[in-house]
Amino acid sequence: MLRGKHILVGVTGGIAAYKTAHLVRLLVKEGAEVKVVMTPIAKEFITPLTLATLSRNPVLVDFFNPENGDWNSHIDLGLWSDLYVIAPASANTMAKMASGVADNLLLTTYLSARCPVLLAPAMDLDMLKHPATAANIARLKSFGNHIAEPETGELASGLEGKGRMAEPETIMSLIRDILAKKKSPISKG
Repeated sequence: MLRGKHILVGVTGGIAAYKTAHLVRLLVKEGAEVKVVMTPIAKEFITPLTLATLSRNPVLVDFFNPENGDWNSHIDLGLWSDLYVIAPASANTMAKMASGVADNLLLTTYLSARCPVLLAPAMDLDMLKHPATAANIARLKSFGNHIAEPETGELASGLEGKGRMAEPETIMSLIRDILAKKKSPISKG
């Protein structure tokens, strides 16, 4: 189903980033070509080396490579992608997406993407329940984005509740469904 598909995986800062490694592995195993773009803070939770090894592509964090000046074009990434999956999607990143803020490569690529976008929110239960987060998720849905609903269980804080990033297998099922239904690019509003 995913053979030959171009999947861009965005990783934001959050403890759930460890699950992204498994998601990337599953995508590659099903034949997808995977590229990864990370926010700078995401590197504190999972290394670019891990994701580069699993995706078989260099991981992009900055707009250009400071060692040689190679440009990492958000436009090219957005055009290349059949689907943009942001997992985990932090409250901070989703707030920026809902407002059109473009202060890192992941966000500028989001604003440039012509493909469907799937977000897998992950955060503590009170952050998820906050009216600002709920409003941002609703706004992102109104833009045509897909949401992998957070799961309920033990959170990194030690609390129990809704906020865990959906499991990679659940996200894979949503990816298959979205790509099976994809007929035309998602309108950004």
